[in-house]
Amino acid sequence: MALKQLLLANLFVCLAVPAFADEGMWTPDNFPFDKVNQKYSTHLDQQWLDHVQASAVRLAGGCSASVVSSNGLVLTNHHCVEGCVRNLSSPDSDYAKDGFFTDSMSDEKQCPGMQAEILEKITDVTGKLREATSGKTGEAYGDARNAAIAAIEKDACAGRERTHRCQVISFYRGGSYRLYDYRKYTDVRLAFAVEYDAAFFGGDPDNFNFPRYDLDFSFLRLYDNGAPAKTPNHLKWNPSAPKAGDPVIVAGNPGGTDRLLTAAQLESLRDFVQPLSLVLGSELRGRWTRFGEESPEHARLAERELFGLENGLKAQRGEHEALLQAGVIESRRAADAELKRHVDADPKLRARVGDPWKQMDDAQRARAALYKPFYLLEARAGYGSALYRYARTLVRAAEEKAKPNGERLREYTDARLPLVEKGLLDRIPVATDSEELKLEFWLTKLREELTADAPETALYLGSDSPQQLAAALTRSKLADAKLRRSLWDGGLAAIKGSDDPMIRFVLRTDGASRAIRSKYETQVDDPTDDAGERIASARVAVYGEQGYPDANFSLRFSYGTIRGWTEGDRNIAPFTTFAGLYRRATGADPFRLAPRWVEDRGRIDPDTVFDMSSDNDIIGGNSGSPLLNAKGEVIGAIFDGNIHSLGGTYFFDSQMNRAVSVSTAAMTEALNKVYGQQRLVAELMSP
Repeated sequence: MALKQLLLANLFVCLAVPAFADEGMWTPDNFPFDKVNQKYSTHLDQQWLDHVQASAVRLAGGCSASVVSSNGLVLTNHHCVEGCVRNLSSPDSDYAKDGFFTDSMSDEKQCPGMQAEILEKITDVTGKLREATSGKTGEAYGDARNAAIAAIEKDACAGRERTHRCQVISFYRGGSYRLYDYRKYTDVRLAFAVEYDAAFFGGDPDNFNFPRYDLDFSFLRLYDNGAPAKTPNHLKWNPSAPKAGDPVIVAGNPGGTDRLLTAAQLESLRDFVQPLSLVLGSELRGRWTRFGEESPEHARLAERELFGLENGLKAQRGEHEALLQAGVIESRRAADAELKRHVDADPKLRARVGDPWKQMDDAQRARAALYKPFYLLEARAGYGSALYRYARTLVRAAEEKAKPNGERLREYTDARLPLVEKGLLDRIPVATDSEELKLEFWLTKLREELTADAPETALYLGSDSPQQLAAALTRSKLADAKLRRSLWDGGLAAIKGSDDPMIRFVLRTDGASRAIRSKYETQVDDPTDDAGERIASARVAVYGEQGYPDANFSLRFSYGTIRGWTEGDRNIAPFTTFAGLYRRATGADPFRLAPRWVEDRGRIDPDTVFDMSSDNDIIGGNSGSPLLNAKGEVIGAIFDGNIHSLGGTYFFDSQMNRAVSVSTAAMTEALNKVYGQQRLVAELMSP
């Protein structure tokens, strides 16, 4: 523990300067080629990176993937397509339980709501944003920035909206802005998925641990104009297992890190943001567990919810425990003070930057006062209810589309509306029983946390109990995609004329939700972003832009080696094998083998490398990222990290943090000998 704290202290003091060891989630336009090549005797160059970038896929649901054939075949994790698998399932055809297999491309099924994106071009637009926000602070700064971003995104994709998505992304906490131009695919189909028991063998006990025995992979396919997309610039499939110490690179879209936050921001996370989420999530897990015990169908529905919920709780608990470690926030405070001393010692820099640390502290105090109502009325409103999401999207889109592009809520600007429309109108099954549980839980917590006397509670519940109102709202007809289409096309007049109970509910309550959002953005988000931008400017002025920015679900490259670690007096080897899978199987959940894995045991090479660990710097969002060798060949797919990686949101410990992948050797063995998918293997091995 003393060694761990020393490492953390050094990390936090050095956060502002270039990364060391194998740390870093590097952007495509700032990859440290010289450092990597010198350390690992590799020959990576811009051509190598451009080739990988052209096949690295971002899935709009929050995962990564890669193109691995000339016909648009995409490798990702099973848990990244699990929503699609369950949406395509029914009580009579449970693809989650039995797997999804195809004999030809014609058997592939479209995943509702899924969009895949491949980065094509990066443009620096920092100057345009600086010009738009010059001299502005607070709300005026936020309005000017959002209007400029909306205009840049719209202009960049004008005339190409069907095939492209343009997104302005902030780096270094506002230190710079880039326009990312993506080739998008809105027709994404499921080509192959293993059984749930194979993908998530070991369940929650093994989650974020190693050794692992998860076959967490599946295949999608990109379609363009109704036909498989032509993707000649795909990644090569290498079915051979790597060796310990081999250099490896991860290309993916890490969702978010907070390594550049101030001490005040970390304290906010530790003191009230994380605790609220952990407490409510833990109670919700109990409700879903009870729900799943009521019937086989409820068990099927609860399984999906519980996996995501338990995974999130474990990750959040790890992040919270990281911030509770002695010295972590004090180390960040020391780094803040060191940067501030540099600013104060330079009159010109001081005149330009001012005192953003005080502004950040003030914004965090406002955050403490506003966070709970913002969380319940806006950020987590509906608690995952599809019916509520549909209604709020319809109401807000109709209202926002009537405004000038630059004055809308940011998710309803012209460049972002196509993805909103797809998420709203794609056909996804809605289970009434699940909806009622989510709504009842949300309304109960709203009343408990805001109190029964709060005006918002009276507005939302009226004279109903949470149970009564949830039951009434689930009588909504918005599960019907045709009805959603008619309301979307009919605009505000059609929506205001609707008698759907969920539409009426949102029309009545959304003013309160918008009000707390506006207040939160004005008093918390805008001053935080403004202060963060000035701190970032100071950091670049003092230390230079040599390090990597915090992750933000944009394409990053992480380098490292196949490597285990030492845990106390135990040496954790970097590989597991199929032989280990069978030794670990008990026949009882969560260590139950899928039936075909029992039947085909004799056909499988027990020495095949199954899962493996590496010291790549990853975080949530990297799920499905290709693990590449120095030639740029796919040798695995990232699906998890070890328990020590949960602190990776705030720091990287090269001695302990590990990424966990399923090997292409295991995938190929399984496709050939268990699933009879020689057709897919032939496609993977084609040039």
